[in-house]
Order: sequence, then structure tokens, then C-alpha cells
Amino acid sequence: MGHRISKNRQAGTEIFTSGQFSMSEDTLPQYSTYNTSPESGITIEMPGDRVRRTSDVQDSRQDSRRPSIYSTKDAMPHLEFYANATATGRIRRSRPSLETLRKAFDNRECGSNISDSGTGSLSVMNEMGNESDECGSEGNTYQPVRFGWVTGVLIRCMLNIWGVILFLRLSWITSQAGIILTWVIIFMSVLVTSVTALSVSAISTNGRISSGGTYFMISRTLGPELGGPIGLVFSFANALACALNTVGFAETVRDLLIEYNLEIVDPVNDVRIIGSITATVLLLISLAGMEWESKAQILFFSVLMVSFINYFVGTVIPATPKKQSMGFFNYRSEIFLENLFPDWRGPDGSFFRMFAIFFPSAIGVLAGANISGDLKEPEVAIPKGTLLAIFCTTISYLAISSSVGACVVRDASGNMNDSLPLNFTEDCYGLGCSLGWNFTNCEQSRDCSYGLANNFQVLIQVSGFGPLIYAGIFAATLSSALAFLVSAPKIFQCLCKDNIYPYIGFFAKGYGKNSEPLRAYALCYFIALCFILIAELNTIAPLISNFFLCAYALINFSCFHASITNSPGWRPLFRYYSPWVALFGAVISVILMFLLTWWAALITFAIIIFLFGYVAYKKPEVNWGSSVQAGTYNMALSYSLSLAGVEDHVKNYRPQCLVLTGSPTTRPALVDFVGSFTKNVSLMICGNILWGEEKTAHTANMAKWLTQRKVRSFYTAIKSASLREGTQQLLQACGLGKLKSNVLVMGFKTNWQESEPHGLDDYIKTIYDSSFCVLRMMDGLDIRDELQTEVNLTFEADEAIDSEQQNSDANLDIDNTKNIANHQIKTVFQTTQGKKTIDIYWISDDGGLTLLVPYLLTRRKRWRRSKVRVFITGTQQTMEKDRKEMMTLLQHFRLDVHDVIVMTDSEQPPFAKNIRRFEDTITPFTVSEGQVDEEIAQQQRKACPWKVTEKEREALRLKSERKVRLNEIIRRNSKHAALVLVSLPVPQSDCPSSLYMAWLETLSWRLHCPVLLIRGNQQNVMTFYCQ
Repeated sequence: MGHRISKNRQAGTEIFTSGQFSMSEDTLPQYSTYNTSPESGITIEMPGDRVRRTSDVQDSRQDSRRPSIYSTKDAMPHLEFYANATATGRIRRSRPSLETLRKAFDNRECGSNISDSGTGSLSVMNEMGNESDECGSEGNTYQPVRFGWVTGVLIRCMLNIWGVILFLRLSWITSQAGIILTWVIIFMSVLVTSVTALSVSAISTNGRISSGGTYFMISRTLGPELGGPIGLVFSFANALACALNTVGFAETVRDLLIEYNLEIVDPVNDVRIIGSITATVLLLISLAGMEWESKAQILFFSVLMVSFINYFVGTVIPATPKKQSMGFFNYRSEIFLENLFPDWRGPDGSFFRMFAIFFPSAIGVLAGANISGDLKEPEVAIPKGTLLAIFCTTISYLAISSSVGACVVRDASGNMNDSLPLNFTEDCYGLGCSLGWNFTNCEQSRDCSYGLANNFQVLIQVSGFGPLIYAGIFAATLSSALAFLVSAPKIFQCLCKDNIYPYIGFFAKGYGKNSEPLRAYALCYFIALCFILIAELNTIAPLISNFFLCAYALINFSCFHASITNSPGWRPLFRYYSPWVALFGAVISVILMFLLTWWAALITFAIIIFLFGYVAYKKPEVNWGSSVQAGTYNMALSYSLSLAGVEDHVKNYRPQCLVLTGSPTTRPALVDFVGSFTKNVSLMICGNILWGEEKTAHTANMAKWLTQRKVRSFYTAIKSASLREGTQQLLQACGLGKLKSNVLVMGFKTNWQESEPHGLDDYIKTIYDSSFCVLRMMDGLDIRDELQTEVNLTFEADEAIDSEQQNSDANLDIDNTKNIANHQIKTVFQTTQGKKTIDIYWISDDGGLTLLVPYLLTRRKRWRRSKVRVFITGTQQTMEKDRKEMMTLLQHFRLDVHDVIVMTDSEQPPFAKNIRRFEDTITPFTVSEGQVDEEIAQQQRKACPWKVTEKEREALRLKSERKVRLNEIIRRNSKHAALVLVSLPVPQSDCPSSLYMAWLETLSWRLHCPVLLIRGNQQNVMTFYCQ
């Protein structure tokens, strides 16, 4: 880190003129400049005080603590405040918090030395400075190797593009496709790679990138769902490319042996043996470190330059009779015209087959990006080096294909006896006749051994000195193989570190100052070895083409998607790109995949889809600020605005619930119940109203808990003076446009008799505000006490929660109620209900909400087999009529109801013991007016509006008895129900809170199953009309 700080300091001094100023109001500011010499430090000049520090690390630390002119506590903008601590492996310095800045002015600050002010505690800053010094001293000893744009990107990309195809297949492709179509193939490849290079340049300049290359850029742009699959596929493709170039090298060595009548076993096994030995040597070079690998690449590049010069010099040296017998005649217009057009031969004779074989020569454009972690300035090196490499190599491919097509005929025998005398009389056909050679026999029998169409090593014959071309072939193949052998482990190591897929973390470990992935090197070596054993270049090349085209498609799509989402975070320094050109590159890449090898394209997409599905299912806990997140935001915003202009319709009504759960972890049953009928249907918001100094759980922790519980809900907390005030604030503030709560759900206040009277009155008044639901369970909803002692019988521990995940979040800053943010409790609503019944006591018509909620429940898998029964009140005389009318209504609503039951005994008086129990419940809240005069009684009613007078009890006695009677009917008919829904009586303004609460207590008394007291807002939420 010391090296990095010194570098930043020097960079900053070259660009900006920085200084400090006097904080005194009596004198003008005195500025001091930075001395860029390494021996001098930063000098701060102040009236009567001068401080000099000589350490580079202290200079940087002092600079990061420069105060603002507004306050000595405030800090000037600085790079350190925006650095990613996890990426750099150091403690990140932070600016002062708003709480710190808002503290009262301290006189001791006035006139104090600037060095005493900072972004936080001075002791903390000193500790951070000490750690910086330690890191800096270590950094001077163990500095990693970093490459510039020439050695790190330009040379590396050119060497990868100048691979085995250039020397061993380009001349053969020219003979098959002709010069014109060969140029088309080259330009098609360059088009794809150039568009991809522009996209890579844009992505790589949109923030600092680390190791991982292509995988890092795709995953951080499109997210882990697409980044993970392409990381695996691209690592595998690089390993295959290593095998491809190694096989090319082995073929050349084998042909050399054959020329000298040497053979190890047989031609095929010789390629396998030589390839295996070569791969092992390349592995040893890679294990030696990036510094040795870079030196080897420079050596290979020098050899290639010499071999190119040797080739072009050879094309102008007059051809000897021996070379003429092999088809080389220097530049001839007739040869050029003959080779302009295609001459397809053999099973590989097609345009797209030639393209599939040639395209791997263009895959080296990402060689520099793949080692992004080893570049000094990847955001500068990648665009400059990649684009220049594409331009230079394109010129070389066009020049070699046209020159070899103008110098060498397609077919030649290599026989010196086939030369024609000046006055020949024998039959002769073909271009060779005009050049003084009769190749008619071998052309007709298709057994010519030389020429563009028959000899893969034409460039050796054309060159001035053949062995130099062999050296070029060796340099091209070995450099490409070495680069791919380095790229694949680097990409795979970054993928392993992200922990997206299981069982691959073993390969994430790095060794040495460059964190070399030695384990990943070994893995990629064995993969390459397996494909080297195929020993057939034309078989390996199309497989690689599909994998790389898939990667190019995703890179271009990443650039396109990041651009169209209009995310403020998309600010690439590289401006010469277009999102639509990137989309065109993505589409072309996909089309070419299927045109080249359709079955390989299907296999590639099947692998990608499978890996994508796995990551999407597992949902790794990573947040990289991907464009997918930005796109989701854009779609949500667009749809929300679209909804805002559409009038509500009863057919589209959805119960959008604000659930007063408090901390959701303490009332999981309430969360599970509402989530059962809102998941994938409507909005659910878990609200937490806080009083006084009560602390709330962190929103992110609650969201995580809800996600783990598979409940689709938002969580929000608000501080308020009362329950009703907080509820009104939540109802007004929570939501967006049409996505606002229209149903309020609460738990039943089981301790209402012991609670504060004002709290009781506040609880009842909350019901006035909207459609309302109250859920009551026999053992209550709040499980805090049970978690501290023993598990409630209603719940059972969910064994599916990962204990490691629980421990990792145990230290999060959440409220004390609730150190259980990661403890999942299984409730009755998470179990299958079987054939139990859902009983609806539809006492009052509220618009249909009482029917809609159970219908939504029965659409869930756990409730699908439950039978819905509807209970209505009626008389013995009209029972059948009432039942038929209700059945007709339910049929019009298209609701699958098992039975409709008419309660004809609801008007009967309740049992005396139940009346006495109700009286005992309400007696503590009764005001005895007979014992005091009228004036005192009025004062008591004003002071305690929640209390009940004897007159009110008597006036409302009939209503109270009906509630008691209804409870008796429910307990008799719904003993084995899974859920009971009862119409909630509307609280009238003159009804005392305690009496109304006693009614709710009576309605739900001694019901062993969950009971929901529900009431709509008297507006229709169901209809049987089509419009």
C-alpha cells in the first residue's frame, strides 16, 4: 500500500497545485505548494506555526485530513473516501458523519493546528497511518509485477491473434475460399472482434477493474447470473485454445520429423506425445511467474517479426525450379486472378466451415483484458492496446492472404520432371501450363502433394529462409498457448473467489506476490491435455469458436444493457462506442454460432442456461451494482408511472396489505399468513412503529430475513408518538402511485385488559382508518418470550436454516428484541392444511373482501385441498331461500365454495355462563354512575372515554349478547377448521373502546385455529361483470 500511496501522491502533484491555507481571520491565507522531489515532504504554512512532515505515508494521510473552510471538523474531497476497502485489502478512511458535524462548536477548535483536525478520531487516524506504514514497508519488499499497455496488452494480443491459424491454415483457407471470400472471412471476424473490443473498452473504463478479465467485466455489468456461467465457459474455452495452439506446434514438429524420415510412433501419436511434452513445459514457465512469462512473450514477438520479414522478402526473391515444382512462382497476375474465386474441396469445403476454422485466430483480442489484474492501468491499457493490436494484425492477415494467393497455385506435384520444354506437344490443362509446368495428372487424380490446397506449410516454401518460418510457427503457437494457459487460471481464480458455484473454492487460493493461481494452473493443464490427445486441429477449432462467440455476445450485450438502462453509474471514459453497435455485435455473434456449428451452439446454450438457472435459484449474496439492477429499476419506475394514469377497476383489485408486524422476526405467523395470499399477487409491506428511544432492526437485515423466509414483502420502520399516528403516516407515505396499501392487518391485542388505557383507545381508533383485518391465534403472535425460554407449541424450529449463516449475522446491529433475524420459525401457515375447512362467517356485506382473501389462499399449494364453507345468518322460514340466493351470488363470483350454511339460531340467547364471562371481562372498565353525582360522572367520561357507563352497557346489551352467541356457534361448527374468517363489526364513534375490545375478545374466544376478523371499506372488490 505504501507503493500505491506514493504513486497517488506523485500523480496528484503532477496534475494539481495543492496547498493549505491559514484559518485565521486576521491575516490573508498563505498557501504552500507541494514539492515533487521524493526527498521533501508537504509544508503547511500558518501564522506563527510551521509544520513539516517527511514521510510519504504521513504526507498522504495529512492530505486526506485537510479541513473544509466551513469547519475544522469537515473534510475536503479526497480519493481515500471513495476507495473500496475490500478491493485494496486495507482499512478505508471515512469522512466525518453528520452527527459529528452537528455537534456544538468547540472553542478549542479555533486556531488549532490543522493537523489536529481530521475525518474522525485522531487516534483512529494514527492507527490507520501506522497500518499504512507497515503495509508500505511490506509493499516495498513484495511489489507485484505490473505491465504497461505495450507489453501487457498490445504484444500479448498480437501474439494471440498471430497463432497457429496464420501459419498453418490461412493459405489453405485462401485456396478453398479464394482471396475475395478469405478477405470477407477476415473482415467478418474483425467486425465481431472490433465491436467486442469497443464494448470491452467501454466496460473497462467504467471504473477500476481487478483480476478476472472477461468474467470480471461481464459479471460486474450483468450480475452473477450471467457472469458465473460465462466465467466457467470462458475459462474452459481458454484451456481449449491452449490445446489448439499446442496441437498446431506439435503438427509442425511432426512434419519436420517426417521430412528427415524420423518418427516416434506414428503421425497421430507423435502429435499427442509432442503436444503433451510442450504443454508441460508451458506449465512450468507459467508456474515460474508472470515476470518470466512476460519475458518469454517478448522473445516470441521478436522471433515473429523476423519471420514476417523473412516471408515477405521470400515472395520477391526469384523462385528456384524446386520451388516452382511446389507451386511457387513469385507474384503473377494470372495466379492472383485464378485464386480470387473459391474452389471448395472435401467435406470441409464450405464458407462457414472455413470461417469456423479461421475464427479462432481472432479470439486473442481478449488476451490483454484477461490479465487485467496484472496491468498498471487497465482502464488505459485495454482500449489502447486491444484496438491497435486488431488493426495491426488485420493488416498482416490481409497482406499474407493476398500475397500467398498471388504467388502460389492451388495444385502442384513437386516433381521436377513435370516441367515443360519450350515446344511441348503433350496434353496440358490448367494454370501450370502457362507457367511452364504440367500438373495435369495430379490435378485430375487429386493426389497433388503441394500447392495452396494440399500443403499446410506453404509459407515455409515461399519464405527466403525456411527455418525462420518454422521459428515463427513455434513462436506464434507457443506464445498463444502460453497466453491462454495463463488467462484461463486467472479467470477461473476470480470466479472461484466469488463463491458463485460450490466445490470450486479450492482453486481460489493464490501464491506469491502476484497471487498466482497454481491450483487452477494444474486444472487447466489437465483440461488442455485431454484435448491435445484428440490431435486434430480442424476438430478442436470449431468447438473453441462457439465458446468464444458466446463470450463475445455477452460482452456486447453487457455494454448495450449498461448503456440503455441510463444508470448514473455508467460513465465510461472511452466514448467511441454505441449501444446499438454493441447489440449488433451480440446478435451477429449468436447468429454465427449457429451458422458455424449448430449442434455445438445448442450445447453451449444448454450449458449456459443450466448454469444460469443454478445461480438464479441459489441467489448468491453479492451486490455488484449490475446493469440488471438498473434495468429492473427502470422497468419498475416505468410501470409505476404507467399505472398512475390508469383508473382503478374492480376486476383488478388486489388486497395490498400494510401489516403492522413490529419487527417481522417476532411475529412470523402474521408475516406468513399475509404472505400466503399476497405472494405474486399484490403488495405487502411490513410496518414497524417505534416509540421513544426504541431502536429498529436494520432494514437490510429484515429484508434478508423475509427473503430467507420466501415472503415477498417490503419492510419499513417509522418513529411516532402513537400507534394510530404511526399507522396513518405509514398508510400515507408507504407505496408509490397505485402501489399503495389499501388493507391494514394487525395482530390481536391479547393483553388489552392489562395495557395502558390510552393505548387501548389508540388501538381501537386505528381500525377507523381503512379496510381492516385482525389475526388472532390461540397462543398469540409475539414469540419473543417463547424464544427466550422455550419454543411455543404453535411453532417448531426450522432445521433447514444453515447454522453457519446464522452465526455470520449474529453480530449485526439490530434491535435487542430480536437477535433472531436469522432464526426461522416454522408456523402453522407454512404447513399443508390438507382437507381442513376454511370457514367464512359472512355476517355483514363489506364489498367482498371477506370472500376474496380465502379465495386467494386456496390458490396456494398448501391450501389448495381445503374446503371453503360460508356461514350466513337467517331464519328457519327463509333458510332455503337464503341459501339459494347466496349460492347464486357465489356462482356469479365464480368461487368454488363447498357449502353454504344458514345459521338460524343466531337470534337465540347465549348460555348464562358465557354471559357471565363477558360481564366479568367488561366490569373493570365500567363506571358506576349511581355512586356519584352527574357532574362527576361527566368528568370521568371525558377523562376516560374508553370506559363504559352502566347506561351504555344496558343500551348495547343486545349487541353484546349476539357477539357471545355468535362465538358459541363458531366454536360448535368450526372445531376442526384450518382458518375462521369473521366479519369485523364496525366500531361506532360513540362506542367505548373497552366495550368494543370486549366484543372482539368474545368473538374470537377459545378458538383453537387461527381466526381473522376482517372488514372491507364497503366498496366492491369483486364483480361478476366482464367490464
